[in-house]
Amino acid sequence: MIQQMAERAKEKSPKRVSILKLLRDYPEFKPHTYANSVIDLFCGAGGLSEGFRQAGFEVVAGTDNDPDALATFALNFPEATPILGDIRTSTIRERVRAAARGATVIVGGPPCQAFSQVRNHTRVIDDPRNSLYREFVETVRDSLPSAFLVENVTGIDQMGVREQIASDLSIEGEYEVVSQIVDAADFGVPQTRKRLLFIGVRRGFGLSPPVLTGSGVTDSMVLARFTGDRKPRYQLVTQQNLLSIHLAEALEDCDDLTAVTAHDAISDLAVLEVGNRRDEMGWEELPAPTSAYQRLMRAKCGSHIFNVQVPRINKDTELRLQAIPQGGNHRDLDEPYLKRYLTGHRWGQANGTGKLSRKHFYAYRRLHPKLWAWTLNTKSDCVYHYDVTRALSVREFARLQSFPDRFVFTTDRQRGSLEGRHDGGPAHSRYRQVGNAVPPLLAKRAAELLMVELNAVRERETAKANVG
Repeated sequence: MIQQMAERAKEKSPKRVSILKLLRDYPEFKPHTYANSVIDLFCGAGGLSEGFRQAGFEVVAGTDNDPDALATFALNFPEATPILGDIRTSTIRERVRAAARGATVIVGGPPCQAFSQVRNHTRVIDDPRNSLYREFVETVRDSLPSAFLVENVTGIDQMGVREQIASDLSIEGEYEVVSQIVDAADFGVPQTRKRLLFIGVRRGFGLSPPVLTGSGVTDSMVLARFTGDRKPRYQLVTQQNLLSIHLAEALEDCDDLTAVTAHDAISDLAVLEVGNRRDEMGWEELPAPTSAYQRLMRAKCGSHIFNVQVPRINKDTELRLQAIPQGGNHRDLDEPYLKRYLTGHRWGQANGTGKLSRKHFYAYRRLHPKLWAWTLNTKSDCVYHYDVTRALSVREFARLQSFPDRFVFTTDRQRGSLEGRHDGGPAHSRYRQVGNAVPPLLAKRAAELLMVELNAVRERETAKANVG
């Protein structure tokens, strides 16, 4: 199949750079010896890559302009080539395309800055603000892999450009493309995180673009707020049908990976203390795992666990969190707690009203132990522990994203300002890397389905060859 694709690519693009020239100009890129290889564009820390690796793919390269995220990628994928820099520059572009030629699958989540301004008479790919998205499309056009996967936010769908993107990615009909919105919690991730996926496969080789089918648990139950004589409380409400009842039972079962709660994900890390500055611990300092998910995350992780520092919180935040129930948020605070400063200690900016401003509201949210987490963002204070009055460590963020404990988040060793580095320092960068990532378990499911398609084609070709 690979040889057939190469011949067909040569016919479509006679000026394609030869393999010998690539090896001369870019000696780090050897011919891929593995049957199923993947290159990750805009890879960040490597959530997509981790999912594809778990599904059996060989990760051959990853590219990003953030030196801290790429340092994490390089640490966790020593078998791959990290490419640091802006893909829009000629040098980086050629290195990326050299790596992509011969890869079985290209994956990535290209940032698109101008979707909200797109009108019917303007194509997404033609807007200069979407140049990174265009680079992804052109890399696919240049390398013609067997398949590709594009991940992005669901807001694209609300802007009415899904068909445009699918058309761009079809490369003038070279690929059959399907798109769908999926929720990570439906695939065993202890976090609701909706994403729009585009999966494309080359036409004419017997491949079918897979469609992901999740458990449906996110449509089966909600966390409802109850008020009355007592303080507000949050309780899981399940639809009264057999499937929903079955999924609710799976959610309650700590040994069932169909649906995973916040408690199932991080209860063994509750002993981490506020202000803990050690970023690694021996497993003997932690209790034994109490769920199938914890055992899955701990597998093959060695003698130590990393990224366990816990941020300090000020007294005002502590008091507010103590007044918020599990699963609750700022709506559950009584009037006295809405004052800007509770203890007289001045911190952050004041808005002149003497009360919390709207931008503070997102920060006072506590997990519910019997349900998955809401969508994490890039800040450490976007979520607080359901039981302990504290923020979460990067490791707990990673657990809620389904990164295994052996996956370590780091930053570039160089200090100070670097091209592509985001402000905020190393600690903020690690939270940012986790919060921006694709949940590996979601990526793994897509990768497994693609692997089935690719292997089926190879088996048919082998069978034909044996008959001949």
